[in-house]
Amino acid sequence: MKKLLMLIAATASLTLSAQNVKIESSADEVITIWNNDTAPHSSLDPKPEVAVKRGSGYKVTHTSETVFYLFKAKNPTGHAIAHFPGGAYQSVNLNFGMAEWLRDNGITTIIVKYRLPNGHQEVPLEDAKAAVNYLRDNAERLGVDTNKVGVSGNSAGGHLAAWCSNVLTGEDKPNFTILIYPVISGTMWSGRPQQGTIEALLGKWRTDVDVANISCDMLVTEQTPPALLLHSDDDILATTANSTLYYKALKHHGVKASMHIYPSGGHGWFGRDKWEYRKQWLEAIKEWVQSL
Repeated sequence: MKKLLMLIAATASLTLSAQNVKIESSADEVITIWNNDTAPHSSLDPKPEVAVKRGSGYKVTHTSETVFYLFKAKNPTGHAIAHFPGGAYQSVNLNFGMAEWLRDNGITTIIVKYRLPNGHQEVPLEDAKAAVNYLRDNAERLGVDTNKVGVSGNSAGGHLAAWCSNVLTGEDKPNFTILIYPVISGTMWSGRPQQGTIEALLGKWRTDVDVANISCDMLVTEQTPPALLLHSDDDILATTANSTLYYKALKHHGVKASMHIYPSGGHGWFGRDKWEYRKQWLEAIKEWVQSL
């Protein structure tokens, strides 16, 4: 019995170590910004960061280090995007396909491995701010126009993109926003699949005021950047109501916006190279950004 227990423990240890893989990408640069010890705020997550290979990307949990994967445009148009991946604020699901496509089409992009909040909402927000500032601070060497720096995100990353677009000010504020099946309204999360998202962001002891303060449709003003929204009609994890709420708020305040709702596709487009609308949503991003 003792030998059996030792064998089981050894197997579990090998499995865990095999899962924690090195993240590989075709990025032109990989830049570490800070970690929980050196950043302005810490998520206070005691568990070590773990990256697991999943399909063509990686699922990273307990992120404690902020890393930018930079894809520098070959023939830059002057536009740049900081992209925040999804993962319900419980993981950062890295996939580099969109960044590679945008790089080949003149748009410099950084994929942001941001620190997960663990109930500390200020943590991912300050990583988003750092991403916008990095693109502007390095604009000259990257061929970027400081007035053409935007943010994008999918799912919970879409929430982060919309959130920072509304609460950041001055030179920290992005010029445009791209939201891909985003989570928008905290008031919609209770009792839905997104319940874990709000708890990960705000913690268990949140109040109605806390929820309202991160509900992006309620934060929109005339100063909110223009937005492009992309969604699937059959998304049951983050329903299209998220996008339509934000779109309505933007139009109410006279902010330029465009929305594409595809007939199918569900939730999670990244890494799906054979999805029938893949080319359409990527082209929609390029065409809309260049129209600004």
